[in-house]
Amino acid sequence: MNTKVLDIMTPDPVALRAEASFKEIAARLREQHAPAFPVLDADNNVIGVVSEADLLPKEALEAGYEGHRGPLAGPRHRAEREKALGVTASDIMSRPPVTIGAFDLVSHAAHVMYDRKVSCLPVVDRGRLIGMITRADVLSVFGRADADIRWEILNKVILGEFVAEPAAFSVTVRDGVVTLTGSPETAEVGHGIVTAVRHLEGVVAVHDQLRYPVAK
Repeated sequence: MNTKVLDIMTPDPVALRAEASFKEIAARLREQHAPAFPVLDADNNVIGVVSEADLLPKEALEAGYEGHRGPLAGPRHRAEREKALGVTASDIMSRPPVTIGAFDLVSHAAHVMYDRKVSCLPVVDRGRLIGMITRADVLSVFGRADADIRWEILNKVILGEFVAEPAAFSVTVRDGVVTLTGSPETAEVGHGIVTAVRHLEGVVAVHDQLRYPVAK
C-alpha cells in the first residue's frame, strides 16, 4: 500500500502537558473516547504517551498492593508500582514515545503498532506533534470499493506498470480479495503483477490463478 500517514492521520490532535493531573487525564480520555494522548513539553515536543493502560496500575494499587502482596507485588512490576504512585502525566506516561513520520507509509505504521503493541502513534515532524494515527485509521484503507481496486489493477498495474494487454487477464475483486486469471507473456511479468497487486491500497488477499508459460 502506498498511502502515506499524512493522508489518514488526524491533524492537530488533543495533547496533554507533562504537568496534567491524573484526574484530568482520566477525564479527557473519557470525554474524547481516545485510546491515548501524546504528552508535550514546553517546546511542544512529544516526550511520551499516556493511555488507559498507564492509569490502571493506580486502581490495582487500591485493590491490594499496600500492606500485602497484591497484583503489583514483586520486582517484575516495579514500573507499574511507580506508575501507581504517579500523579501527573510525566509520572505515568510511557516513554520514550513510539512515533511515526507524516510521509511514512501506512503499512509501516501498521507494522510499528503491531511490533510495539500500541494502539496509536503520534505523528511528528522533527519531534513536534502534527497529528495522530490510530489502529482504526490504519484499517480504514480496507474500506476502498472493489470496483476502484479492479480499475487500478487493470489500468495502472497491468497496462500502466507492466505494459501488458488487460484483455489477456481476468480480474475479479470481492470484499478486497483479488482473483487473477489469464496468461502473462512471461513468468516474470506474471509474478510482478501479483506482487504489485498485493501492495495496492484496500487489497486483503490475492488469489494467483495465472497460467504461467512453461520454461523451455
